[in-house]
Amino acid sequence: MRYTTFGSTGYRVSSLGFGAMNLPGVPLEQARAALNYALDEGINYIDTAAAYRNSEEIIGECISHRRSEYFLATKTGKRDYKSAMEEMERSLDRMKTDVIDLLQIHYVNTVQEFKAAMEENGAYQAALEMKRKGHVRFIGLTGHRPELLAKWISKGQFDQVLFHLNLAQPFALDELIPEATRQQMGKTAMKPLSGGFIQPVSKAIRYPYSQDVHVTISGMISVDEVKENIAAMREEVGDDERRELEALATELGAHNCRRCNYCSCPIGVTIPDIMISSQVRRTFGLLPKGDGFYQKQKDKILSCADYEPCKEKPLCQQQCPYHLPMRQVVMEAAGYFG
Repeated sequence: MRYTTFGSTGYRVSSLGFGAMNLPGVPLEQARAALNYALDEGINYIDTAAAYRNSEEIIGECISHRRSEYFLATKTGKRDYKSAMEEMERSLDRMKTDVIDLLQIHYVNTVQEFKAAMEENGAYQAALEMKRKGHVRFIGLTGHRPELLAKWISKGQFDQVLFHLNLAQPFALDELIPEATRQQMGKTAMKPLSGGFIQPVSKAIRYPYSQDVHVTISGMISVDEVKENIAAMREEVGDDERRELEALATELGAHNCRRCNYCSCPIGVTIPDIMISSQVRRTFGLLPKGDGFYQKQKDKILSCADYEPCKEKPLCQQQCPYHLPMRQVVMEAAGYFG
């Protein structure tokens, strides 16, 4: 396991982080085994959020007795001081700890949300107060708009930033990672498999591992998945492999979707998933989870072409800050069904 100093925090963190978002979907004993095996194997970065159902409670139940062995990161999705303070206090309770190593302002994707979180009575002030009280060590920011995140971190108010980085979403490399490096911040990459679309896992994990990040968070739910992820990082990435991975990321990222979720579909098509998986599907095919997504979305995808209000001017495309051809890609996805 590779370890690096996490920005200017002084903490040494493992290159692979345990993403606990999906633990609420498995039996408690399976979650317990996965978390403890991860710690046994040297993973020392645990990532969760107040919004991840009872994920924080699972962490408290399963590994709080090993609290000194891991760097604990959680998140508040609240934007105002009072609600954020209450959520952080609940998080401490649920995880059976008196200190959160990293508290992140969660899922900030619009200028309005950022302003609300940063104003005098905003969530950021609550995080600062918890830091003064000794219940939070560092403050971070997460979101899906890398170019906006790059601007928001430039004033030096955050210790860490969390962002997408995978073979189908390499966009953080342009502005965000260089700015975070200039600010000497902790750099945490998430969704190396893009929610279960990118295969093979070994290649997917090695792409963010090859880039200038400290930790790659992978959502793991079993001992076998922990083993698979650790194995993918066992060898360092050489120059030839790095060039191969970067060329592949250029190809798979051609959809240009950042998963900012500004778009919404009146018939319920999950547009970002289709946009991001479109290139992956053509090149590698889909993992079982990705195939399951397409089967669940089948009726909606097939209905897109006939939805009258969108025929001349698709509603989703009017909301997209990147002006992407969403309806065209969704209609092409209909070919997936034969």
